Amino acid sequence: MSIVIGIDVGLSSTKILGIENGKRIKSPMCVKGIEDPEAALYGALGKYISENDIDLNDIEHLMITGVGTKQVKSPIYELPTEFVDEFMANGLGARFDSGLDHIIVVSMGTGTSLVRVDGNDISHIGGIGMGGGTLQGLSHLLLGTSNVQHVQDMAVRGEISQINLSIGDITTDGLSELTADATASLFAKAHKTNPDDHDIAKGLVWMVLETIGSCAVLSQRNGGFKDFVLIGNLTRLEECKEVFPMMEELYGVHFIIPKYAPYCTALGAAISYGYQKE
Repeated sequence: MSIVIGIDVGLSSTKILGIENGKRIKSPMCVKGIEDPEAALYGALGKYISENDIDLNDIEHLMITGVGTKQVKSPIYELPTEFVDEFMANGLGARFDSGLDHIIVVSMGTGTSLVRVDGNDISHIGGIGMGGGTLQGLSHLLLGTSNVQHVQDMAVRGEISQINLSIGDITTDGLSELTADATASLFAKAHKTNPDDHDIAKGLVWMVLETIGSCAVLSQRNGGFKDFVLIGNLTRLEECKEVFPMMEELYGVHFIIPKYAPYCTALGAAISYGYQKE
């Protein structure tokens, strides 16, 4: 067996997976809660090797990416180690996982970055400071918890109509091409409806996801891209199934959440090894 391992060292978690014999994706894993990037990397790699019964001699290469890699020293366990540009890893991973090569990759992590993939031309085009970190911070202030899973559990029981002002709340005739359920203003009804914590959690999740989606689409209003591939931890949120279909109808675009969306950056790092060889 020969395996190339990709590791994405992020601010809140470390993702790791392997590509076995150049083809098969092996056992994606997420390790959370370690603040020291180097300790997080070693911890994730050790756990991955142990749980998958991998011999160090079977590891052909380690490909490491993410914001936490600046503090990591090479090589790791005396294995061949390379560092990969995070935006390149996002593009390669999303392209491979989606099967599409003309896309905007929307990486929803602590913040959000946008990467354009046009065949082999992969480039970072911008981003916004809205993401999982925003959701954690505002949830801490408004709900007393920064646990995203707890916020998600609350949100599924909330009503977005208690929080957001929709076009239908303003006019019964619609507004240009906007449908009645389109959002006119985020959180604009909260001072009138006396929302409970479940409604607030719902509103926070919608605010983050809808802002990210709108930013992505508006970045390409004259760019010719209609397919947006969503990656990162926020793709796990149930509200993605509500927010992004609504935005597809509104903007006439496609939002795609591929199979390995939370692990796409680690996947792209691993893929980049073969990409460099070619």
